Amino acid sequence: MMNRILTEEFFHRDGMEVAPELVGKIIARKLDDGTVLRERIAETELYRGEEDKGCHASKGRTPRTELLFGESGIIYVYLCYGMHWLMNVITGEKDQPQGILLRAGETKNGPAKLTKYLQIDGSFNGRPICGNDTVWIEDDGYRPKLRTAPRVGIDYAGDYWKNIEWRFIADGE
Repeated sequence: MMNRILTEEFFHRDGMEVAPELVGKIIARKLDDGTVLRERIAETELYRGEEDKGCHASKGRTPRTELLFGESGIIYVYLCYGMHWLMNVITGEKDQPQGILLRAGETKNGPAKLTKYLQIDGSFNGRPICGNDTVWIEDDGYRPKLRTAPRVGIDYAGDYWKNIEWRFIADGE
């Protein structure tokens, strides 16, 4: 069976639906030499709305956050700690900022390790994830058991937003 490439419709839904459903999908990246790298998504984190103190959009509309307020299915890549590229995909409705961080793959146990393996950097910021011939997400029908946990690395967001269980993790069977 061929893997189905996810379309805009998949991402044009609330992040609370999309974030857990992305776990188990496969992110694919075609390199300049034609090599295609694939990694099964094992963990995602949802950042949702201006009220979410962990979300970049909580600071309002800025040149950095403008993509979060835009169309769903767009890649949002940013530099963390001045050295690690992290990749998100925008979901939901325009002007209602939501992003899903691709937090880990099956063999890449962190968002920076995942983007480094896939050779994703700031040049991908603003590109569509659908209809893109260099990076896309596939569905091969695999549906892992999931568990939730608090998001990581956002102590600045306060107890409520830090502890909300918007991290979705493939739970090994």
